[in-house]
Amino acid sequence: MNHFHHLKVEQREVILYLPPSYDQSDRHYPVAYVQDDGYLFTECLNYLEHLFATGALEELILVGITSPNRNDEYTPWPAEALLKDMNAFGGNGKVYVDEVADVLKPYIDNHYRTHKEAENTAIIGGSFGGLISLFAGYWRPDTFGRIGLLSASFWYEGVMDYIRQNESMNNDLRIFMSVGLCEGIYKLNAQKQMVPNTKAAASLFIEKGFPEDSLRLVLEPQGTHDGIFMIQRFPEALQWLFNERPEAKCPVKEKESTREFSIPGTQVWNVQSNRTGRWYRISIAKPVEPPPEEGYPVLYTLDANASFGSLAESIRMQSRRPHGISPALIVGIGYDSDNPIVTNERFYDYTVHADETELPARPDGSPWPKTGGAEEFLTFIEEELKPKVEECFSIDHSRQSLFGHSLGGFLSLYSLFTRCGTFQRYIAASPSVWWKNHVLYQIWNERQENLGQHEPSGELLIFVGSNEKPSMVKDAKELYEVLKASPKGIHPIFQEVEGEGHVSVIPSLISPLLRFITK
Repeated sequence: MNHFHHLKVEQREVILYLPPSYDQSDRHYPVAYVQDDGYLFTECLNYLEHLFATGALEELILVGITSPNRNDEYTPWPAEALLKDMNAFGGNGKVYVDEVADVLKPYIDNHYRTHKEAENTAIIGGSFGGLISLFAGYWRPDTFGRIGLLSASFWYEGVMDYIRQNESMNNDLRIFMSVGLCEGIYKLNAQKQMVPNTKAAASLFIEKGFPEDSLRLVLEPQGTHDGIFMIQRFPEALQWLFNERPEAKCPVKEKESTREFSIPGTQVWNVQSNRTGRWYRISIAKPVEPPPEEGYPVLYTLDANASFGSLAESIRMQSRRPHGISPALIVGIGYDSDNPIVTNERFYDYTVHADETELPARPDGSPWPKTGGAEEFLTFIEEELKPKVEECFSIDHSRQSLFGHSLGGFLSLYSLFTRCGTFQRYIAASPSVWWKNHVLYQIWNERQENLGQHEPSGELLIFVGSNEKPSMVKDAKELYEVLKASPKGIHPIFQEVEGEGHVSVIPSLISPLLRFITK
């Protein structure tokens, strides 16, 4: 069976796909116009027809558009070539989009049974094909109401400035975006901005007022800039753009839903640090409200596998207007694991090096994990993670906080003592002051002269549960007294949480913590 019809509309060659029921009905169908000869659907047609058959995707007409020169037709304005001996980019995208809207679409509508309305018409592509689909959304929302941007070339010169300087796209649009987190990581030219620019663009659309429930951004953890990943996302894009409910319908009825729970307004990045070489799962909870003029307060929380969900749900509830606290951005730093506490990784990232002789015996007699990565980890946060966050979100640089519990509390204090100024507020819950024979006191004493010279200020909130080991409570209280007595710019607050232990203290401290970071 020949699924495809090859047409020529004026000088443009197209590949047309009609759905299985087309010849057996008098129905009208939505249409998706697909860049680059329609390879996004020709390479996954069996799967698309499976989705049609199971009801997971509404049947539709697909139109693959050929281009004799995609560097000319798929770019919004001229730009210099990325590499020597390559042609410059032509920038004739407006002419191309108008041709598709005013010549090709009317031809398809006149010769086939289509739903002609913008809300039933998509334009979608990958790479440069995604870039020109973006601008079709800006230039011709009267024609294209569904926009698919698969690994779209947001790195292209001037694109981010255009998004920043122009009004939001039409609020009646629905937009699907996807990008592989490995795209551009080996590039030395502008293409290295592929991932951060895609994320920043999605955030800018929302900040400018585009409805959040009409935009979907999908991040592919191991995705590279290859057709295999774009083709994989194409059916999902069609489902999001055309289904009345974006999630696919399951052909098998079950007593219980198998859909995983997710917290609204959250997203996950998988980030590899150039400094440590490790992969981190970065979980972000973005407020519903647009940022104030000075930007959002931001909390960076360690051990995010354990703490992020509670913090994200709490800030979502407690920042509700008109009487809630200020909305804040929560950035959770965790690891690629389903365990709440990822022992070996955190022991390394959260500590200064300690010999076995400087540590007590572990209760089970096992050796201590590798230690000593605190400096590299804090450099990752300061030089790699924070700039990525600030590219994507508007941040209040006077209200940045770091929260850690147990060994994370040690790291929070270590950061305050050695890098005061990276954050303005620090939260140390049940801090492991005991680490390496109470080395924090040595670090504090060594740094006091430096602190006096630079006169930094840092607010510190120390929590400890009254039911923790007596030594933990004693250490926390004594450290607080030492810091309170010092005139060196540290402003500590101490709270002992009655009736709570080393782990149960965490839920109890969330509300005062959120008030502290947003005040």
